Amino acid sequence: MSAKASFTLRGRNPDVLTCIANLSNDEVFTPPEFASRMLDTLAEAWAANNGGANIWADKTVKFLDPCTKTGVFLREITSRLTEGLKNEIADLEKRVNHILTKQVFGIGITHLTSLMARRSVYCSKHAKGEHSIAKSFPSDDGNIWFRRTEHTWGDTKCEFCGAPKAILDRDVELENYAYAFIHTNNIKTRLAEIFGGNMQFDVIIGNPPYQMNDGGGDGSSATPLYHRFIEQALQLEPKFLSMVVPSKWFSGGKGLDEFRAKMLSDQRIRYLIDYPNSRDAFNGVDVAGGVMYFLWEKDNQGTCMVETRANGQSIVAERFLNEHEVFVRDNRVLGIVKKVKAQGDHEFSTLVSARRPFGIDAAYEGNKTGELYLYTSSGDSRIDRKDVVKGTDLIGQWKVLLSKTSSEHAGQPDKSGRKRVLSRIEVMPPNSVATESYLVVGPFNSELEAEHAVEYLRTRFVRFLVSAILLTQNITRGSFVFVPIQDFSMSWTDKTLYKRYLLTPEEIEFIESTIRPME
Repeated sequence: MSAKASFTLRGRNPDVLTCIANLSNDEVFTPPEFASRMLDTLAEAWAANNGGANIWADKTVKFLDPCTKTGVFLREITSRLTEGLKNEIADLEKRVNHILTKQVFGIGITHLTSLMARRSVYCSKHAKGEHSIAKSFPSDDGNIWFRRTEHTWGDTKCEFCGAPKAILDRDVELENYAYAFIHTNNIKTRLAEIFGGNMQFDVIIGNPPYQMNDGGGDGSSATPLYHRFIEQALQLEPKFLSMVVPSKWFSGGKGLDEFRAKMLSDQRIRYLIDYPNSRDAFNGVDVAGGVMYFLWEKDNQGTCMVETRANGQSIVAERFLNEHEVFVRDNRVLGIVKKVKAQGDHEFSTLVSARRPFGIDAAYEGNKTGELYLYTSSGDSRIDRKDVVKGTDLIGQWKVLLSKTSSEHAGQPDKSGRKRVLSRIEVMPPNSVATESYLVVGPFNSELEAEHAVEYLRTRFVRFLVSAILLTQNITRGSFVFVPIQDFSMSWTDKTLYKRYLLTPEEIEFIESTIRPME
């Protein structure tokens, strides 16, 4: 027993879970080092709220990973408890058995990951197996449970997760991605059924599935899932909740408006650690917009310690999260945004169209004889006026064309460390329209005003304010909520804008080190 436990719980080189974490971004696995950072944050908060007590020396604390993949969180927790409970339970075998049967619980997201997690935690894919380091489980599942769960189908989608019936109503031999933790109306009853008895967890921690293909667009469209795990975990009322998820929810994401409002106003989120470049968290894995983890404390409200980790640096500030309707992730950006807002200018977003400004599909090829000029991403064309189904009031106006996709991966700067942010920007004359590949800005009273608006959009100042909340490649009307409207009868440059908004040399240097010039 001692040899087995020692092998399981000590650090190994190479650590197989580190290797798995670097394999793919189809399912984002958590590297052991990252799991340890999250557990360190948890331990510090526990000590602060419990008179300096060591959470790893408490044999009564119950932990749940509701979205177990490799079992890395459960393994790292078990390792820390094994060391921390030495004085409380001297016998190693009894100590490990107590931890695994009374303190550490998980719900696998697939059959394969449940086997992987049991192998990581119990040294055996079966909790009752010959090589298992746990000795008193009544079933092979142990406390790492998995059973295939079925979707609850409406006419076209699952009522719980929104999965498309046409894609995931599949044979039992195929994975249907119906995660047990979020497919129930009463999670407390569900956990009682899974683990037996009334389960009250002190700590819930994990890395949930991020999204699910919803069958939209060209097949690449996806619906977020991670917020459903967070919402369900909160229903269990743990003392602490910590999850690592994409940072997209800060300002965007399908169906995330209500979730974002609740999260930003919840003063029980006391720590938020943000990685704008996901590779700083998960080596070799690109998650558009970066990733973040948070620590929510049930009985401790107040300001949030916001930390941005990027390029080997850590920038920390204590603040409320709901200062704006979207979250400003970088503490250095927040000061500039406050100066801009202080002038009381109207939002530029009011000049920006919604998506599909003229109701024309991106794939529309147009014709050679239409009376209107048509901007398309595959080469400009023409279109008949009768085929324009919306935005007709803009047709005869001067306006500005703006690509709705940023010029590069929004979350990853180029080799110089600077972003361009916006791509195609040009004046649209009267009698012109565009496909859904573009947004339209305006209308303007004259060609000169439209030209000045183009100059304005090309400034580093404007593109910096857009990048403050742009976490994916998709530009929307909402991307311009921090950009102020100017008097477009006159020309604007970065120099005049820096002066107007009283930016310091340090703030100017920060903008220019972040945003590259636009030809």
